[in-house]
This record gives sequence, C-alpha cells and structure tokens, in this order.
Amino acid sequence: MRILVTGGAGFIGSHYVRTLLGTDGPETVTVLDKLTYAGNPANLDTVRGSDRFAFVQGDVCDAGLVGELVAAHDQVVHFAAESHVDRSILGADAFVRTNVVGTQTLLDAALRRRATFVYVSTDEVYGSIAEGSWPETDPLSPNSPYAASKAAGDLLALSYHRTHGLDVRVTRCSNNYGPHHFPEKVIPLFITNLLDGLKVPLYGDGLNVRDWLHVDDHVRGIELVRTAGRPGEVYNIGGGTELSNRELTDLLLEALGADESSIAYVEDRKGHDRRYSVDWSKIEKELGYRPAKDFTTGLAETVDWYRDNRAWWEPLKAGVRAL
Repeated sequence: MRILVTGGAGFIGSHYVRTLLGTDGPETVTVLDKLTYAGNPANLDTVRGSDRFAFVQGDVCDAGLVGELVAAHDQVVHFAAESHVDRSILGADAFVRTNVVGTQTLLDAALRRRATFVYVSTDEVYGSIAEGSWPETDPLSPNSPYAASKAAGDLLALSYHRTHGLDVRVTRCSNNYGPHHFPEKVIPLFITNLLDGLKVPLYGDGLNVRDWLHVDDHVRGIELVRTAGRPGEVYNIGGGTELSNRELTDLLLEALGADESSIAYVEDRKGHDRRYSVDWSKIEKELGYRPAKDFTTGLAETVDWYRDNRAWWEPLKAGVRAL
C-alpha cells in the first residue's frame, strides 16, 4: 500500500504521518506539502530517516505534479488546506484556490488512478447549531469563507463518488488540539501567550461552544475510515468534550498559574458561529470509534509540550499577527 498524504507537514497531517510510520502499515508514505506558513518541516523530523517516507514540496493546484504523484500511489489522504477562519475573513482567495481548486485537481488525478480518496473535512461545514448535534445527513450551511471552501471541497469529493464511482470517504471532525499545533489557533495561542506573561484575547462574551478532539483520537478515526470505512460515506469524528471558550480559557489560566486579569476581551469575530456539535454515533457503530484521550489529561500534556518546546513555537509565533 502506497499512500500520498497532502498537507503532511501541518498539525494534523504530520501527526497522521508519524502515526502511520510508527506501525507496520503502508509500504510508502509520501507527503506533499507546499510549506506555507503553517507547514513546518520540523514536524516530520522524527520520521525523516525512515526508508518508507518521502517528502515532496509542491502545490496541490499543480496538476502536473499532482498527476505524477497520485499515479504512483494507491490512496490519497487529503489534509492540505488553508484553515484559519480569521485569515479567510481578511481574504478568501487563497482558501478558494487551495481548498476548492486544489481538491478538484487531486480528485481528477485520483480518478485517473482509481485511487481511494479520503477527504479530511471539518464540522464547520454544518454552520452553527443551538442544541443537539449534527448527524452526517444534515445539510451543509457554512458561515465563514473558510468553512464554505471546505464544504465545496467536501461536496466535490462526494460528487466524484456519485458521478464516477470513485472510492471517496469523507471525515468531518470537531476542534482539534494537541502538540505541534500552529500558535495562531486558540489553545496554542493562549498557552504560549500565558507562558510569556501576555494576555489572552477572548472574543465577544466568550460563550461560543466547541467540542474538543485530541489529535490522537482524530488520527485514529481517520485510519478507521481509511481502512474500514464505506466508499461514498461521511463520518463525523467528535471528541466528546464541549466547552465554551470562557470555560476553556479558565482551564488554561489555571493550568498556567494565571488569573482573570490575563484575559483581554476583544471585539467578536465577524459571523462567529455560536456552537458546534457533531453526532459521531455512526463511526462508533460501524467502525468502533470512541475518543480515548481524556480532555483533562490531554490538555495538561499539551500545556507541558509547549512549555518544553519553545524552540519549536517561538520562531513560528514571531511571524503570527497578534489576534
């Protein structure tokens, strides 16, 4: 089995690659990554010496390169995406190019190869939900340019299954956290700010709710879908821990010995979705998935990782716009 992983130098993609190469799994894992600001070669240092690993720097919109790579692989696991909502609000063009055109470019190559295609999507494609949880059958109603671009890629992928019979499998995950997370996202941003004695920017009233999923559990869910999922199906992957942003902030303040004076309330994000919650009973019933990482433990481990790995995040944070 030869697997092409797009976006494999990013947070979730690199964790997936490290996990695959830590098992007696595929014969070859090739990473295709453009190495934009969120793609970090250091995320792959621990597997770089493996004879089963290959790295190609390139763009998922480069049809020639993508065609060559996909032709040499049996499966594609597609993580590559522009992924920060705030950046998409400031400018959507890169999101449409990478998340829509890049996905279509990969799908065309996969169709020629008849390669299995796993599309890693997000719960944000559903929009916002006041109560209950979204099953996979709910309509998509994205609110941000980022979410809309991911929904477009999501639907494109499913259309290639319905039109061409391509083996496409889609996952939609809740909010991820864990080590190697780029420090513009809320948990690593807040941890690194507090480690440096800075305030943390909390949007609006802080009552927006997210379900938190450790990257270990997310990767395990993706692997279940890749190896045992059904073609043409969508699988929600949830973490089982719903917290308001204020509750999350309080946990981080406590973990880092800070208090409420470290909170800076800032103007709310435009179109800020109030609550996300996915129903992950389908992947539980069909594939035996359940989140295994307790949030209290996972958050403590994440804090410790950032405390111990300043050399990883300080250079990245130096280039991050203060949010």
